[in-house]
Amino acid sequence: HAAAHIGVASRWQDAVPAPNLGDLDITTDEFILDEVDIHIQANLEDDLVKEALKTGVDLRQYSKQVETELQRIEQASIKDYIKESQNIASLHNQITACDSILEVSAFMKNCVCVCVCFSVILDSPVTEQEFLEQLHELNSKINYAKELSFRETLACSDIQDIVDRLKIKAVSKIREFILQKIYSFRKPMTNYQIPQNTLLKFRFFYQFLLANERTVAKEIRDEYVDTMSKIYFSYFKSYSGRLLKVQYEDVADKDDLMGVEDTPSLKSRNTIFTLGQRGAVLSPAELEGPILIPHAAQRGDSRYPYETLFRSQYYALLDNGCREFLFLSDFFMVAGNSALDLFSSIMGKTLSMFLKNLSTYLSDCYDSIAVFLCIHIILRFRAITAKRNIPALDKYWEAVLELLWPRFELILEMNIQSIRNTDPQKLGVLDTRPHYVKLSALLFRKAVSGEIRCFATLTAAVIWFQVEVENFVLKMAAEFPSRRDQLIFLINNYDMMLGVLMERAADDSKEVEGFQQLLLARTQEFIEEILSPPFGGMIAFVKESEALMEKGQLDKLRTDEARITQLVRGFSSSWKQSVEALSQDVMRSFTNFKNGTSIIQGALTQLIQYYHGFHKVLSQPTFRSLAVRSELINLHHLMVEVKKHKPNF
Repeated sequence: HAAAHIGVASRWQDAVPAPNLGDLDITTDEFILDEVDIHIQANLEDDLVKEALKTGVDLRQYSKQVETELQRIEQASIKDYIKESQNIASLHNQITACDSILEVSAFMKNCVCVCVCFSVILDSPVTEQEFLEQLHELNSKINYAKELSFRETLACSDIQDIVDRLKIKAVSKIREFILQKIYSFRKPMTNYQIPQNTLLKFRFFYQFLLANERTVAKEIRDEYVDTMSKIYFSYFKSYSGRLLKVQYEDVADKDDLMGVEDTPSLKSRNTIFTLGQRGAVLSPAELEGPILIPHAAQRGDSRYPYETLFRSQYYALLDNGCREFLFLSDFFMVAGNSALDLFSSIMGKTLSMFLKNLSTYLSDCYDSIAVFLCIHIILRFRAITAKRNIPALDKYWEAVLELLWPRFELILEMNIQSIRNTDPQKLGVLDTRPHYVKLSALLFRKAVSGEIRCFATLTAAVIWFQVEVENFVLKMAAEFPSRRDQLIFLINNYDMMLGVLMERAADDSKEVEGFQQLLLARTQEFIEEILSPPFGGMIAFVKESEALMEKGQLDKLRTDEARITQLVRGFSSSWKQSVEALSQDVMRSFTNFKNGTSIIQGALTQLIQYYHGFHKVLSQPTFRSLAVRSELINLHHLMVEVKKHKPNF
């Protein structure tokens, strides 16, 4: 047996070429010989193999025997198939017939459903739930009929006629229902949102038409576009016209500029250049508050600035526009550019009317605050539509801003030019209080401060405006004959501007810091100016002596005993009256009480410093022997007395 196995193995190796093992590494874990042993063991346990090995059968002979037996069985099978060929053909026909029966069964099932559908579609109102359900079912049957038609099934012609008749009836009823809803929009005083909401409940109606009768779907869409376009245009045209009837009659004109040479009333100045309560229109409560009802306002004899009417009109547009866009997207199943185009076909005429009306108003508008507020109303409305994810009005907002920004810049430039061209000598009586031109500029500057910084071109224009206003103040100051009055005028105007800026800007802003330095410099100069009449002699002596002391030449003043005696006795006898008169004069000169008291405090502090310097000079060896030194007021006593004259806040 062993010799036989070895012989077979040797011939098998001769007949079969050696396999190409390539880079196979039999030392790796991947090459597992245990499995080979398992298979050999399993084969050795096979009954036929055991019998063959036991009887010493030649494996080659045994293999040929098996092959011969298989060929015999194959030939016998072929003869059996030939013998039963008729029966097999009959069986095939039976199977095909069964397929047809199953198809007919499915067809019959659909026919039963069609009968139910037929009854509901014909008899039930379209608003009934069962009509909607059967419309869905009909839609499925239409698709099924199309499938049968594609497969060229004989049953197709039988069901197609029924489905077509049902479809015609369904389309007719749906068309009538939707058109009636659209026509109901046209009735006077109709709240069209109610029928719109009804249509949304039956949005599948339009989907059915779009899938099965595009001509009718287009008819309905066109009818809706035509109807709503006219409704919106009529509503907004009427509303805009009625709003204008409650606008303020007194509005700014081309002569209401900051640099006009005839002094206008403060009331009109405040209206044109002051934000005041007008800025409340940008607050969330008013910005998205209820729109104005013109006839109610007329009954109450109420009047509003333009920006309030603008807010009401454009909020109505925003609200209706957002709702309309959502309806179109939902009911007509449009998105992207298709939705935008459909929206434009409805709202386009209304939006064009708005732009035309705004352009007409702006062509004769000189109210910079109104234009400025309108700009920010649009910027906030644009943010609202973006938050709601409604892109329908994006291009329109940009078109409105393209009208508003240039007009605002033009009005600003006109005011700048008017300030530059103003002749101070033609502005009437000189007054050290804040000038109305400066006041107007400040009020305007306050209104736009902070809001405008995000717009580079306008920021530059506002800086130019600021420079021209400062130049005007300096020109006005030069008209005063005395330096004292010039300083009072400058301090009053700088103080007012600083107060305005600090309401809107950070305390450490460059603009605020710049005016603080200007105010401080002019204030220090003014303090020297008011101390000079009563105490100028002493101040001059102290400054002269300190300069000589630095050079070691104080002895040059040794012969000024008479001058020193006069200064000491003059100060002692009159300083209280002089300080009192100085305080009263300062309080009369400055419009800002707090600023006036600050100047008095600074002046008294400076006076004590000068008198302290006077003491220091007279304590030098050069003057130490002067008898008049005993008449000097004690410095501490002077400070206590001076505090009594400090104004109380």
